[in-house]
Amino acid sequence: MIRGHIRLAILLAAGAISGCGYHTVGAATHLPPDARTLSVPMFATRTEVYHTETSMTDAVIREFAARSRLRAAPTAGGNPDVVLHGTILKEVVEPLTYNTSTQQSSSYLITLVVSVTLVDSGGKVLYENKNYVFRNQYQATSDLRTFLDESPAAVYRLSRDFARALVADVLEGM
Repeated sequence: MIRGHIRLAILLAAGAISGCGYHTVGAATHLPPDARTLSVPMFATRTEVYHTETSMTDAVIREFAARSRLRAAPTAGGNPDVVLHGTILKEVVEPLTYNTSTQQSSSYLITLVVSVTLVDSGGKVLYENKNYVFRNQYQATSDLRTFLDESPAAVYRLSRDFARALVADVLEGM
């Protein structure tokens, strides 16, 4: 009886040690263990909207710098250990709600579709997602005297949310 309990305890301990699928945050499952520098060139865009690529690139660099050990920059001097390429495939702004009294849309939905590829210095693909889809809503100002374009703030929020999800996917292997 005691022998059976010891055997069971050993099996349970071996199972726990042998990789139960858990890892620590920042374990960098998609990054080589010796990677120190990350280059994030300006995201490309296939849309007619401008400035979104700047917001997206900056947000990704900030998030990698905050959540990883990598030295992240738009261009790394010399030969970076890893490079993240991003392309904005689609950016759509659509009316979401309609104000019947003013006959105008009162809120809008921005949708972005982004493709990203992370490669090592030899060109080997470490991570790829060709179809990130992110959305963010913003309110429109109906009074022209107090008009304030809220779309840049919505793009900033969308970029921040995208960067958080991307970095989590790369670092935590989700």
